[in-house]
This record gives sequence, structure tokens and C-alpha cells, in this order.
Amino acid sequence: MKSAEYLQLDAVGMMKLVKQREIHPKELLEAAFDQIESVNTKLNAVIHNRKEKAFRQINDDSLFHLPFYGVPLLLKDLGQSMEGEPITSGSRLLQNNTAKFDSYFVKRFRDAGFIFIGNTNTPEFGLKNITEPEIYGPTRNPWNHDYSPGGSSGGSAAAIASGIVPMAGASDGGGSIRIPASFTGLFGLKPTRGKTPVGPGVGRQWQGAAINFVLSRTVRDSAAMLDLLQVVQPEAAFQTPLFPNSYQKYMEEPFPKLMKIAYTTKSPVGTPVSEEAKSAVEKTVRWLEKQGHIVEERECPVDGKQLMRDYYMMNSGEMNATIRSLEKALGRTLTAEDMEIESWVLHEAGKVVSAAEYSESLASWDRAAELMANFHRMYDFYITPATAFPAPKVGELTHSAEKRQELQLMVKEADKDEKQDIIWDMFLPSLTYTPFTQLANLTGQPAMSVPVHMTKEGLPLGVQVLTQKGEDHHLLQLAYQLEQSDLWIGMKGNPYFQEIYD
Repeated sequence: MKSAEYLQLDAVGMMKLVKQREIHPKELLEAAFDQIESVNTKLNAVIHNRKEKAFRQINDDSLFHLPFYGVPLLLKDLGQSMEGEPITSGSRLLQNNTAKFDSYFVKRFRDAGFIFIGNTNTPEFGLKNITEPEIYGPTRNPWNHDYSPGGSSGGSAAAIASGIVPMAGASDGGGSIRIPASFTGLFGLKPTRGKTPVGPGVGRQWQGAAINFVLSRTVRDSAAMLDLLQVVQPEAAFQTPLFPNSYQKYMEEPFPKLMKIAYTTKSPVGTPVSEEAKSAVEKTVRWLEKQGHIVEERECPVDGKQLMRDYYMMNSGEMNATIRSLEKALGRTLTAEDMEIESWVLHEAGKVVSAAEYSESLASWDRAAELMANFHRMYDFYITPATAFPAPKVGELTHSAEKRQELQLMVKEADKDEKQDIIWDMFLPSLTYTPFTQLANLTGQPAMSVPVHMTKEGLPLGVQVLTQKGEDHHLLQLAYQLEQSDLWIGMKGNPYFQEIYD
């Protein structure tokens, strides 16, 4: 299979050609691994390669009946464990860790016939909106290697946007699907809380803020994966009803009515928003008005600054719990030298968070969810920038050695409230790039980033759309309509896809 042929296929397209016996899965794997060998030394997207095992897996003809048999897939090196394979969460502490079982999320892919070809890079414990872990080094943006693809699903985004695979495992606990989608020209859907599998051994991730799903180049791939992955798990903490139809078929249906849409370009935490991000929203809004929809400018009803403080409260508590668990497993006390500075500061702050404070912070999520539920009784969609700026340069948001030492000393000497202030200040440069995405994680709403803008510098920039819980199908409808429009940039202008656009 020629490279240009492979690059034009999405996962659904690959599946159809395999089923029609027009291509053999071996051809797909050869093309995927050829692309890894060609691009990965420049991008550092894939940090674990399963080439020999993957080729052995496609020799089993008894698996041909599985719907996606032979389609190559990369999984994120965080929360997407394959039995017997490394799973490090981007941390030096887990560099020798091997998964003892398939996660339920991964099992769905295995049972569908996907061929796992490796793992993608992620920041330590998924805590940052860039992908520059100390253990593996930075992942670079295929559009311009000087820039980051974002995080925490940055390795997956770079792999897709460089043509290694059309779709890859991703997760989103504060924007980690939508942020890299915005920075790399991909489609990024964060489904409704409780829509996709969790566990085994856990019933929630980050108290429901985080969810596993995929990043993709096409809307139909994400729709097909929502068909595959949607689940009601009795053991899970959060449940959402199964969609009774096919997402992939429903996305092609017209809206049942003209939609009422709210939008804003103002940062919910008072940080700057670039003119490029404003332009991306405004031209999307104008397009929607031309389709006859009712569009109004409205600010978010939720206090964004307080919501972020409550988000960081959860992060600190969860990081402290993670470190306590690792200390128990390793049989020793961990120090600042064992982990990256963000992990350490959150861990130190989490030590002094009371149960009442943690409970109060989670209660604020529910109040925000109520406000947004009422908001969506008036508005079908809420549109914002996906990110306030295009991608940062590699290294721009990574703290210097001097800053890391300063933060270690500060958090050691600070009282309880001061520790939370340190967290705010530590993440503020990153938050300035991505202040819009966390809302949907804390309310549980579905949200997506759609690639509808190209900056003057030649970098993609996404627009975010949120809707009511359980209305994922309406997001897919809108995404599919945008995908057919002139707004959708996709991989046009991406140097790794130049040969198919020439």
C-alpha cells in the first residue's frame, strides 16, 4: 500500500476495505509501522512499539468476523492498559510498570478486532496541557516541530496528525482531548460523563472529571467509536442511558429544528484571548446564522475562577492519593526528586486538604452542572474557543530548574491556603492557553473541538461546542455538517499530508 493511499483512509474506511477483502490487514500494519519509522524520530509521538506482536495477531483468521479486524490503533500511555504491556503514565516512578490486565476500555477495542501497535506519549499523570514528560521528552506538533501538540493526549494527536494512524486512544480530564485537537487540526469529542467504560477496580476517574475516548481525523470515526464504546456499567459510579440509535447514522440526519445557540469569546478566568481565537468563533457563528440558526452572545453562568480553584482542589487530593498508593507499593517515602514539579506541588497541597474541603469542592461541581443544565434549556449549543491561543512552543510551558526549586521551597513553607494559591500561580501560564475546556469536565457535559480555523502563522485552531448531558448525538450532527463545509480545515496545509493534497 502506498503512503498516499494509507493517509487518505480513516478507521471506518480501513474496516470497509478489509471486510470487502480489497486490502489485507498486513498492508495496513506495514503502512502504519513504515510511518512510525519515518516520522517518530522527529515527533516522539509513540513511546512503545508492538510491531512483532501486532503482526503475529493478524495471522489469526478466526478473528476476521470482528467488525474492525486488522485496523491499527495506538493507545495512550495513561489509563489504557494492555495486559502484559508497559503502562507508565508518563512517570519515572512507573517506568518498569507492566499492566496485569486489559482495562475495560481497551477490552472493547480488542473485542472489536483492532490491532494495538503501541502507546503514545503523555505528560506525567496527565496533569498538563502539553506533552513534555521528563521520562520520554517532548512530543512535537506535525504542523510545525517548534510547537507542542498539546496534552495530555499530545502523543496521540501527533500520531494522528502525522498519518501514523487515523484515530488513537485519548482521555480528557480537563481538556486533554479537545486541547490537542485544537492545536493539531483534529476532531476531538469528550463524551458525556459515564458514557464510556471505566475500571476494573475503579468506578470513576478524577471524581468523574476524566473520561476515556479517542481523537480522530474524521467525525464518522468518533461516531463509530461512540457506538462501539457506549456502555452502562453496573459497577461504575456514573451512568448515562444508551443512545438507542447509531451515532454514525444519526450524525447525517438534519437537525429536527433550528437550533438556538449561545457563544462567547471571553475567558472564564479573566485571562487574555487571542484575536485568532475570537475570529475562529466569530466565523463559525456567522456560518451558523447563515444556516438559519438563532445565535446570541452570552457569558457563561458559572464562576470560572471558583470552578478552577475547585478543580485544583480535586487535583491536589487525587495526586496525594496517587502518591500514597505508590509509596505503599514501593515500600518507601517519595520525594520531590521522584516526580515532576507539578505532581509534587499537588501532592504536598493535597496532604492538608480536609475531607470537608474536598467534599465542598465537589459540591460546587454539582451546582455548576445545575446552572449549565438550566442554561441549556434555553440554548442547544454553547460555543467558545477551544483554546485561547494556538499551540505554545515546545518548552514554553515547562518550568526551568530554578523555578522548580523555587516552587519546592514555597510549597514546603506555605500554609494550607497558600498552597492552593501556589497551584494557581504554577498553572496560570498553561491556563492562559486553555481556560475554556475544564467546565465540561466538572459538569459532565459532552463537548467537542472542531478544526475550523487556520492562523496567519499556519497553525490550526479549534472551536469548542458544548451541549446538554446525553446530547452527544447533536454535537456529532453539528460536527458532521461543519465537516462538509468550507470551514473545516482538516489536514489541509499539514506537511505530512501534502502528497494527498497536491
